Amino acid sequence: MNNTGPAGGEDNMDIEKGKGDVFRDTAMKVSVVSIIVNIVLSVMKLAAGVVAGSGAMISDAVHSASDVFSTLVVMTGVVLAGKKPDKEHPYGHERIECVASVLLAVVLAGTGLGIGGKGVQNIINSSGGELTVPGLSALIAAVISVVVKEGMFRYTAHAAKKINSGALMADAWHHRSDALSSIGSFAGILGARLGLPVLDPAASVIICVFIEKAAVEIFMDAIDKMIDKACPDELAEKMRGVILSVDGVLGIDEFRTRLFGSRIYVEVDIVMDSSLTLIEAHTTAETVHDTIEREVPDVMDCMVHVNPEDKGE
Repeated sequence: MNNTGPAGGEDNMDIEKGKGDVFRDTAMKVSVVSIIVNIVLSVMKLAAGVVAGSGAMISDAVHSASDVFSTLVVMTGVVLAGKKPDKEHPYGHERIECVASVLLAVVLAGTGLGIGGKGVQNIINSSGGELTVPGLSALIAAVISVVVKEGMFRYTAHAAKKINSGALMADAWHHRSDALSSIGSFAGILGARLGLPVLDPAASVIICVFIEKAAVEIFMDAIDKMIDKACPDELAEKMRGVILSVDGVLGIDEFRTRLFGSRIYVEVDIVMDSSLTLIEAHTTAETVHDTIEREVPDVMDCMVHVNPEDKGE
């Protein structure tokens, strides 16, 4: 006897709508805060750079301003990914967020290379260059920037983990790259004031390495979600345990998962007593479906297939 598990009903549709609303509302709230903070910081750092005569701080201001672009990409990705399934896209638009993550990873990598390249260039040119001593206001602005941007990284990363958003996590790393850039600016400004200008370009090269590492990780995570990679082993084992805990399930013949954007699709073949009626088997399959989606919020859909127990007859 075979039985295909339910695709869900109106209640499940309401649950999915609720999940989508939480995802969208959280991402949009964090993105708006991010844009406001970046605009305020950009203006502050630009003013400090001009007043203090610090090229490093002016460059840092441009970096903060560029983060507004990355946040707009996140907002666009979230809105498009939240569109309801249609005739051309019956499985929804979740993967658009992955596209946004790829774009942000490329922008982040470019930012890191720009910082590192400038650092290498400054190291090469530092031997015969004249030492410029920036004013104290640039140093203060750098400290404020580091504190604020690290705070924004933690705030955005926390929200990204809560809703499992790769694009939002990429934007969080843009905040951290800005914080690291400001650390480089701080080192350079302080070094210049202490007669050690080489600290700035050296710090920039090290910062570049950290930013490139984050960009690669974000890029690979987005690609994994676009090519139907299986979910992590720990989560898969958790789901297997949930399925086996359902009364009437004697075992699991097949168990498959695939990442679809920030969500997970599950397909499972459960083993049940062959003497059960079709209605009884269907009821158990429905229980497995509902339990998985309730216990693992990231699951978008769980398809359940029932196999009769092989008693060796």
